[in-house]
Amino acid sequence: MPLPKAELHLHIEGTLEPELAFALAARNGITLPYADTDELRKAYEFTDLQSFLNLYYGLMAVLRTEDDFADLADAYLARAAAQGVRHAEIFFDPQAHLARGVGIGTVVEGLGWALDRSEAEHGISTQLIMCFLRDESAGSALETLEAAKPYLAPGGPIVGVGLDSAEVGHPPAKFREVYEAAAALGLRRVAHAGEEGPPAYVTEALDVLGVERIDHGLRCMEDPELVARLVREQVPLTLCPLSNVRLRAVDVLADHPLPAMLDAGLLCTVNSDDPAYFGGYAGDNFDAVRTALGLSPERLRALARNSFTASFLEHDEERRARYLAEVEAYEFGA
Repeated sequence: MPLPKAELHLHIEGTLEPELAFALAARNGITLPYADTDELRKAYEFTDLQSFLNLYYGLMAVLRTEDDFADLADAYLARAAAQGVRHAEIFFDPQAHLARGVGIGTVVEGLGWALDRSEAEHGISTQLIMCFLRDESAGSALETLEAAKPYLAPGGPIVGVGLDSAEVGHPPAKFREVYEAAAALGLRRVAHAGEEGPPAYVTEALDVLGVERIDHGLRCMEDPELVARLVREQVPLTLCPLSNVRLRAVDVLADHPLPAMLDAGLLCTVNSDDPAYFGGYAGDNFDAVRTALGLSPERLRALARNSFTASFLEHDEERRARYLAEVEAYEFGA
C-alpha cells in the first residue's frame, strides 16, 4: 500500500495519456498529427516550458464534450488512487477550452461528473481550482471569472483560482484585479511562481495577489530573505520534481534542491503537475525523490504530512485529521 498523500498541483489536462488522446480523437472525428501512441510519446521531449505548452495545448483539441472531460478526470483519479492519493485539488484551464469553442459549463459539468463519484469509486476527496492563463490578458481573466460564477463555491465545485502557463514576462501583478475579485467572492488563491520566473515573482504573488500557496516556487532558494519569509509564514510550496527535470528547470533529479528546502524549514509538498507528459504520477514522484535524493522514510512522511496540512480542507478538519492519522500510522517497507 502506498504512502497516503494529497495532490495539490495537478493540471487535469496534463493527465491526457496518449491512449486516451487517440480514443477521444476517434470519438470526436479528429485526426491527430501522429501515426500512433508511440510516435506521440516521442514528442514528449521538451527543451523548456514553452515547448511543452505547445504540445499540451495542441492535444486539448480532442476534449470536446462533457463525456470527454468526465473520462479524463476518472482516468486520473483511478491512477492517483493506486498511488496513494487520498485528496486531490485539481487545476483546469477554462480559457484554453473557451478559445476552442468549448464552454466552461461543458468542462465543469464533465469534470464534476467524475469528481462527484470520486470518493465512492476511488476513495479520493476532491476540490476544483480554476486557473487563469498568464499569457492571456487580464481582461480575459476577469471575463472567465464572471463566466464561472454559476460554478463557484459554496454552491458549485470551484473553490479557488490559480495562475499558470508561460511565466517569464507575465508577472503576477498583471492579475491583481481578478485576484481581488476572487478574494471578494471568498475563493482560495494560489499561483505558479518561481518555476522559470525569478524569485521576485514569488514575492509579488504573495503581496499583490494575496495567494495562500505557491505552485512550484523552486527559485525562492536564490533569495535568502524570501526563504526566511516563506519559512516564517509557513507558505506551502507545491513542488513537482519530475516536471522540473523534464522542463529543464533542474538538470537531473539528483540535483533537485528539495533536501535543502526541507533543511531550511520550507513547507514543501511533492506533486505530479502534468503526469502524462512528465513521466510520473504523485506516487512516482515520491518514489523518484526517495531514490535520487536518498530521502529517509521520515522525510517522506513529513512531505505527506505537509500535503494535507497545506490542503484547503479547513471546511472539514475532521477529514484532514483522519488523513493525517493515516500518514502517521503508515509503515514503510524495506
